[in-house]
Amino acid sequence: MSTIVLLTLTGLGLAALYFLVASGLSLVFGLADVLNFAHGLFLSVGAYATWWAAGNLPGAGPDGLGFVLAVAFGVVAGAVVGIAVELVMIRPLYSRTIEQVLVTVGLSLAGVALLQATWGADPRPFPRPEWTQRVTSVLGAKVPNSGLLLILAAALVLAALLGFLRYTRYGLVIRAGVENREMVTALGIDVRKAFTLVFAIGGAAAALAGALGGVYFGSVSPSQGGSLLIFAFIVVVIGGMGSVVGSAYAAVAVGLLQQFVNYYGTSGAGDVCVVALLAIVLLLRPQGIAGRAATT
Repeated sequence: MSTIVLLTLTGLGLAALYFLVASGLSLVFGLADVLNFAHGLFLSVGAYATWWAAGNLPGAGPDGLGFVLAVAFGVVAGAVVGIAVELVMIRPLYSRTIEQVLVTVGLSLAGVALLQATWGADPRPFPRPEWTQRVTSVLGAKVPNSGLLLILAAALVLAALLGFLRYTRYGLVIRAGVENREMVTALGIDVRKAFTLVFAIGGAAAALAGALGGVYFGSVSPSQGGSLLIFAFIVVVIGGMGSVVGSAYAAVAVGLLQQFVNYYGTSGAGDVCVVALLAIVLLLRPQGIAGRAATT
């Protein structure tokens, strides 16, 4: 029983990490129709900004309010980079899909190279609060606190995103833009501001994933964002493009499947099963579990 509880909670922790990355990615594609392959860079920026702030920013540190301040610095850095990418590189290329892919892939590669040139290619120990390195007993299972922190953060982000999308003016504009961007434009609403806001939200969520991922893994490396981005894309496709709730459902399914299969099967079998799940969803429900079928 304790093994099942442990695998479930650690799987949910992994799912929470995937959701934090995928939520912004889903909104960006759903509203702006942009496949942002540089989204993993936002995660890496958040991780390295938090790592740097914990050791250099006055008042910041690896414990208590100092760690909260360091994470906040990383989240702001991710949001700023997201805004800059949208304004400088994406905005001139809306409706030019091939150019978007080339630019974002190039930016991702350049970002990883810049991080390697600045701080080296080797993983660096991440400054973690002491309590995140301990475990909590849940139904007889000793669960790492870092995983529970991820679950709590993902739940808060999900609630905040749903509240923003349902009860604020810009949230309503974003929801309407996801459904029918042409109609929103025809009503005289400037969706470009919504595009910038969505990139800022996506950058902030990915940066938070980078900071908490550093706590979860215990280290940070330039390629960390790219490896997590692969599973984030899978989560977005399974959940349905533009659906935050769908991304949450898909993240839970992917995280639990990966964790259980890797434990009871051979090493790496969980990744194969995740890809198989993606193929099944694409064959049976191409729009995703929470997406809407395309109409003609």
